[in-house]
Amino acid sequence: MPLGYDCPCKPGMKGDGEAGTCREIFPLVATMVVGVVGGFFVMAIPLFLTILCIEKKKTRELYRKNGGPILEKANMIKLFKKEELKPILKIKNLIGKGYFGEVYKGLLDNKLVAVKKPISGSALENEQFANEVIIQSQVIHKNIVKLIACCLEVDIPMLVYEFLPKDLDVCLSIAASSADGLAYMHKTSTKILHGDVKPVNILLDDNFMPKISDFGISRLIARDKQHTDAIIGDKSYMDPVYKVTGLLTEKSDVYSFGVVILELISRKRATYSNNHILVRSFLEAHKEGRRATNLFDEEIAATSKLELLDSLARTAVESLNPDVDQRPSMIRGCRAPSPTKPIS
Repeated sequence: MPLGYDCPCKPGMKGDGEAGTCREIFPLVATMVVGVVGGFFVMAIPLFLTILCIEKKKTRELYRKNGGPILEKANMIKLFKKEELKPILKIKNLIGKGYFGEVYKGLLDNKLVAVKKPISGSALENEQFANEVIIQSQVIHKNIVKLIACCLEVDIPMLVYEFLPKDLDVCLSIAASSADGLAYMHKTSTKILHGDVKPVNILLDDNFMPKISDFGISRLIARDKQHTDAIIGDKSYMDPVYKVTGLLTEKSDVYSFGVVILELISRKRATYSNNHILVRSFLEAHKEGRRATNLFDEEIAATSKLELLDSLARTAVESLNPDVDQRPSMIRGCRAPSPTKPIS
């Protein structure tokens, strides 16, 4: 070249052109790595799309299996997608866990709700489950927790209830209102059985108004069967007749509520693990013709309402009768009288 010279490197290399200084712009190894990664990426795209397609198909099938089309036509309850509930289903929002599942607290449509996520069991087939949901959504009573929505795009449907912020407080007015709620369930045309009556399933609103929760669907009992396929529930409150035979009736709820009453007046837990000592103590006192006053909580026994408490104890013991037919009904004989001033 005029006044000088140029010794360029070969294409794909760089340097000043002097011997030994030219080197590859992109090393062979790097080229191979990029090629392999690129190949995987190209292969991954159709694989990802295939998986996405399978997931969508599975979601549609679960939605159909769990009765989505039926609930759409009924237009009785709101249906949420599982993605909409994901923000609520976090450990920090977990407020309860039991035999049937986990309960999470969160906001949905700017409303505080409780989402029940089953962790065991199997859902009813489409029409059966959809009918249970429709029945629950139609139950409107001041002492029953309202079912407001559900999610069907999962193996076992998730249920969304109104959220009630307080747990069971030991007072007789709450027992009376709870009994009213159970009586209402038993006298409906479909006769709704709870099957798991216990303190944690009696929630309170801000005004201490009790509302019964976790009934009907939580049992997953087919309506065309007299007996359950498996005995499920809390043994501390479970009707022994149901435990032995698998036959769940309204008198099973009466038995469980009788145990709850004993807890109310004694302020002691009725636990299956200690051989039902609380239940047995009251039954023995009744059998021997003794008043059960010594079994009452000391603070409660010191009140002027001993006659009321004795009446409650007798009602509870009658509710625990091994002969199911001899137990009172929730509608007639198992309503705890409401005192003028709650005993807490």
